[in-house]
Amino acid sequence: MAIKWNSYDVANFHDELVKDKGIPRPYATDLCDYLAALSDKEIIEYKAAADSAIHVMGITFRVYNDEEGSIDRAWPFDIVPRLIDKKEWEIIEVGLKQRVKALNMFIDDLYNEQNIIRDGVFPAELLEKSKNFLPQCQGFSPQLGIWAHICGSDLVRDNQGIVYVLEDNLRVPSGVSYMLENRLVMKRVFPEMFEKYNILPIDDYPSELYDMLAQMSPRAIEEPEIVVLTPGIYNSAYFEHAYLAQQMGAELVEGGDLVVEDDNIVYMRTIEGLSRVDVIYRRVDDDFLDPEVFNPDSTLGVPGLMRAWKAGNVALTNAPGSGVADDKVVYAYVPAIIEYYLGQEALLPNVPTYKCHDAKERDYVLANIEKMVVKPANESGGYGMLIGPHSSPEEHQAFRELIKADPRNYVAQPMLILSTAPTLFDTEVEPRHLDLRPFILSGKNVTVTAGGLTRVAMRKGSTVVNSSQGGGSKDTWIVDMESL
Repeated sequence: MAIKWNSYDVANFHDELVKDKGIPRPYATDLCDYLAALSDKEIIEYKAAADSAIHVMGITFRVYNDEEGSIDRAWPFDIVPRLIDKKEWEIIEVGLKQRVKALNMFIDDLYNEQNIIRDGVFPAELLEKSKNFLPQCQGFSPQLGIWAHICGSDLVRDNQGIVYVLEDNLRVPSGVSYMLENRLVMKRVFPEMFEKYNILPIDDYPSELYDMLAQMSPRAIEEPEIVVLTPGIYNSAYFEHAYLAQQMGAELVEGGDLVVEDDNIVYMRTIEGLSRVDVIYRRVDDDFLDPEVFNPDSTLGVPGLMRAWKAGNVALTNAPGSGVADDKVVYAYVPAIIEYYLGQEALLPNVPTYKCHDAKERDYVLANIEKMVVKPANESGGYGMLIGPHSSPEEHQAFRELIKADPRNYVAQPMLILSTAPTLFDTEVEPRHLDLRPFILSGKNVTVTAGGLTRVAMRKGSTVVNSSQGGGSKDTWIVDMESL
């Protein structure tokens, strides 16, 4: 047998599939038995089948480097899925809904009354120095008071089995197309397992996304015109933009395809003339969205788009300015934000976070930086971070200077020992660290994907899961054990 679970060493990690001494967790028993019964030849064939499906389906992501420029690579995928019991997932789901509801209330408050600042719960100086707060949005509230219609919150589990929220992605969260494609690949590779397990479906996400977007339409019509606004083919997430547009039956457009007329209405250029647009699912960053208001040199956005939005003639999702809550310093206040707006304790805990703008906490970080993970407030993709235990004394000192120069821009967290899951290398499995990004849709109702995008660090010992830095992904199965 190729895979011998009794030699799979989970060490001091919490493994998602296997307990001590190679004993599978109850929900993973059938999967582990199935994998153990495969020969080396069958494993190689299954892996080849997955790679072939990814190639045929054209599942790619774009990476940038100094030597080669931008290149498209096949999506890195591991055929051993990550399983979560439905009972546990139901608790996580409620916690995510609570979190995104409070965050939307927070954003709406910041752009209007600012009660949370007046009441001393959130410091005014943090807002004053926020890179993502847009004064152009003040005094405006979008439909239903929802700013972040699509949220991707990153979850991690520590070595005690506790699930934490690592960060909230509220600007232009990406990755959901890969979650959907991972499931399609797995159904081709392991159809037997989908008969054995009751795995909660995720293929309704495009229709749920469409329904949510349609609810945001300023016109009460049966079929509003919905478009996906992309920066273009050179964007790293262009595959996803095209995929979601195709799945929803929406038009994929670039800035030049849209025009705002004197009536402050957005129109799409078509061969038959101008056609009114009701909802824009925008995948263009705020800075490039409207050259009349933001970067005047931008060719990615649409002149006058903010005028049309503030006039109530078009819906923008996510709304401009929603990134004010997509800030790792704001993240540290989310439990207090939930308490303030909802009168509830946070159901999902934050990772303990030290705020470097606080003198006492900053001193602790500077003195213990070799033990900490230091993050800039607004970077993404794992860039700009210091992983203290894996860094040199010179790097520690460099980050001390960065923190001293701009304390508002940094937070620090203790180094979590992330959970692992069996990951295939050749014909053997080895533990690798991972996270999970579920996607939350907020419209008239709030829905959460049944699982999400599991990202896995393919390098041994690494906790960096981003595909741009060598990470891979797994299909995520929420399994209903009670129905078996």
